[in-house]
Amino acid sequence: MSVRPSLRLLRGTRAVPDDLRGGIVTIGSFDGVHRGHQALIARTLERARAEGRPALIVSFEPMPREFLSPDTAPARLTNFRERWRLFERSGLDAFVLLRFDETLRQLSGEAFLRLLTEDLGVTGIVVGHDFRFGRHGEADAAFLTKASEQGAFSVEVIEPVRLAGERVSSSELRTALALHDLPRAARLLGRPYTMRGRVVAGQQLGRTLGFPTANIRVRRRRLPLRGVFAVRVHGIAGVALGGVASLGTRPTVGGVEPLLETFVFDFSGDLYGRELEIEFVAHLRDELRFESVELMVVQMQVDARTAREWVTEQ
Repeated sequence: MSVRPSLRLLRGTRAVPDDLRGGIVTIGSFDGVHRGHQALIARTLERARAEGRPALIVSFEPMPREFLSPDTAPARLTNFRERWRLFERSGLDAFVLLRFDETLRQLSGEAFLRLLTEDLGVTGIVVGHDFRFGRHGEADAAFLTKASEQGAFSVEVIEPVRLAGERVSSSELRTALALHDLPRAARLLGRPYTMRGRVVAGQQLGRTLGFPTANIRVRRRRLPLRGVFAVRVHGIAGVALGGVASLGTRPTVGGVEPLLETFVFDFSGDLYGRELEIEFVAHLRDELRFESVELMVVQMQVDARTAREWVTEQ
């Protein structure tokens, strides 16, 4: 049985390998990779497999709104590593990563189309109904559809996905997370909300307090949620392990950088450098500034007991 190669990363559209040219492509920011994004990816894969062509996804780093309005850009739902892993699971052949800068921002609709048709040699494009790109947003779904009438490639426009009458979107997902409505977020995603990253060395304060934590830098300007959570930890054992996690800046100890700190129940060992995925199960409380470390430890003990109940009941 042949094994399909893992997702390949192309940084830009120059020197595209011959076996990735002539494919079916979907394009967008894909922040969160929610059910709406998944519909685009699924249709791209369906067409590519039916036609014997590669399936590609084109996305951006940073996100366009982060470049255009860094101070007011919405909270980032997925960083690069998280998107990469989700794309990898989908079965796509290649992830074409475009650096969003002033040059890319100023591309005309025609220039953007040449990037797709000449650099990538695409034969089919799958986009959402609200797709818009290029200078003044001129490369929208209608523009691509009209350009496809010349017959060099096809365009398919996918309507929004709705759940119980609610449109699935990144903004709705951000709202659910900001309200700590994790069940609603999971419905929009089709999976629990998670964050992923490699464990880094911290101040080791938790170890001295009896709560050694696996620390992950979240690498995003704004957090989509914050506080203390019951969690499940993937990437340590063959099954998920329960835990309690704090997502925030640790005000009691003078923290500044946002950090995801996770205490894994019933585990002892070195996790430095390990890539973990933290699944958010339930919001326990907001992040607080305690008058003393001793008071913080008392609350941490309460949080751990409550979190253990959450992850063992479900």
